Amino acid sequence: MSDYAEIARAFPWFWPLVAAVFGAMVGSFLNVCIYRIPVGKSIVRPGSQCACGQPIRWYDNIPVASWFILRGKARCCGRSYSFRYPAIELLTAGLFLACWLLFPPAKAACGMVFVSVLVAATFIDLDHMIIPDAFTLGAGTLGVLLSMLVPSLHGQQEGVFMIDSLRSTAASVQGLLIGSGLVLWIALLAEMALKKEAMGFGDVKFVGMIGAFCGWKGAVFSVFGGAIVGTAWFVLALAWQKISGKKVAIAASGETPGSEPAPLGFGMQVPFGPMLAIAGLLYFLWFHRMVAAYFAALSELI
Repeated sequence: MSDYAEIARAFPWFWPLVAAVFGAMVGSFLNVCIYRIPVGKSIVRPGSQCACGQPIRWYDNIPVASWFILRGKARCCGRSYSFRYPAIELLTAGLFLACWLLFPPAKAACGMVFVSVLVAATFIDLDHMIIPDAFTLGAGTLGVLLSMLVPSLHGQQEGVFMIDSLRSTAASVQGLLIGSGLVLWIALLAEMALKKEAMGFGDVKFVGMIGAFCGWKGAVFSVFGGAIVGTAWFVLALAWQKISGKKVAIAASGETPGSEPAPLGFGMQVPFGPMLAIAGLLYFLWFHRMVAAYFAALSELI
């Protein structure tokens, strides 16, 4: 621990740089997960390979840098590949850096796990309109376990580890149950009112996972914050579609059989997971104190 502090004092930029580089590497792995997990492929074997089937050499698989060095084209066959790959790596690097700068090391490490789940789940939901159980049930269980091992994840820092651990675990389980229960009731009531499915069960489990990392306040914030984010996006996208005359692509299910984006309109099915992820991310990184103060003031009024 003393070596860590000495390095931080001598080179203030060193650990933030390590966090960002590590985030880019994790982002590269998340690209693999986003592509392979929804279609049932192994994330371990085979190694990274081009769409033409040729393996990608290690020096052509450097996060972020390789895309720019190769100008977005595979060395083996010259085929173009999407800028989304380095974009996800840059996004993950930035989020890892934010976790490191905002929190103590132990909580920052938990935050890195959390944001990795959010990033992967977001892009899978955009592509396939599903959130695999690995990023809901699995990550929710991991959130409870991390809460037990790192009580500061839920603000428990009284000094007695066993007591802090029990309180943190209780907060995690409470967040998981309240978050998933809240969304389940919203989904059931909306289905009764609309006479059709209004929200997938994956979203129910996803909010439970957010609650496991953020507590019940974070889960509630993600639901209502996600609704605000989704409404704002929908209104802006609809306005852009009207003004420009161009169709707005939102997800695989929002395309016509000819792979053209379907016209955006009310009643169209859109992925809610990305909105929940954005709200959960905002709560974890920046809004947790503000939300806690709001609920504290509300409880005093009641």
